[in-house]
Amino acid sequence: MTQYDIIGLGNALLDLTIAVQESFLESIDLVKGTMTLVDEERYTRILTKIRELPSEKSSGGSSSNTIKGVSILGGKGAFMGMIGHDSYGKKYEDELNGFNVKTFLSKTNKNTGTAITFITSDGERTFATYLGASIEFAYKNIEEDAIKNSKIIHIEGFFLEPPQHRKAALQAMTIAKNNGVKISVDLSDPHLINRNKEFFKEVLQNYVDIVFVNEHEAKAFTGCEEEDAVNILSEYCDVSIVKLGSKGSIIKHHDRVTNTQTVHNVPIQKVKVVNTNGAGDSYAAGIIYCIANDIPMQKAGKIASYISSRVVSIPEATLSHSIADEVKKIVDE
Repeated sequence: MTQYDIIGLGNALLDLTIAVQESFLESIDLVKGTMTLVDEERYTRILTKIRELPSEKSSGGSSSNTIKGVSILGGKGAFMGMIGHDSYGKKYEDELNGFNVKTFLSKTNKNTGTAITFITSDGERTFATYLGASIEFAYKNIEEDAIKNSKIIHIEGFFLEPPQHRKAALQAMTIAKNNGVKISVDLSDPHLINRNKEFFKEVLQNYVDIVFVNEHEAKAFTGCEEEDAVNILSEYCDVSIVKLGSKGSIIKHHDRVTNTQTVHNVPIQKVKVVNTNGAGDSYAAGIIYCIANDIPMQKAGKIASYISSRVVSIPEATLSHSIADEVKKIVDE
């Protein structure tokens, strides 16, 4: 019996969401609507500026959000990452534990990584991301026994770029592959793919069982649109998913038991959209939860669409309560 449905590997970032005026963005030299990586010196200056402003704080990072999603669906999740010996690190760890996620969090004296989202009155989002402690995660921090006791390991694409992270991720994937643990990767960002395309192709070819992309990432990786892209991705992985936003998603599944391939076109569940942050991570949670629990792929698509629809209808990037009973109804339909 495995201990976890899924174990995640990624950047442990505390999310801070703050409402500001456009003039405030100018005062800290951020361009509205963009994402900027900031170093420690600039991050400290920004923290000083926002200290008195109201903010919402929650554990974040793509992989972490997906693991929380699996827990919300009723699954057993764990997460590996690096935080600091600070109040943000404690908040991060406490919140994951509150979601019944088992944490394997290494700690360093560097400040915990933070993703600050500034929201202006028109709803536009501007991001300042400080990787902080998360960047110090190394191969020595990999929890081998935890990987061996999982059904699936899930890795965010951003974790595959920095050399130290790449070495750790390759070690984690090797442990998984040698122990019959499925490997899932979300390719995260089209610019990231363009910078690392050949390496990503090797990783998908040699390690990955489940791959997630949105339509922009699919185009960056394959050079093709939607259905052609999912067909190309399926040459690398048994389960290939292209997320299409308001147009739903396409899943191509190679069943190795029957040696058959099936394509599922999954519609969205229409809701009033409040915030799209975290929708893709929750969608991935739905698919991974179902694969870990042997739920048919057609139902997996419906469950993934359902949880992501619930997430886009709230301001937060993840739900705060279990929907296991609702998922069971979908499975039993």
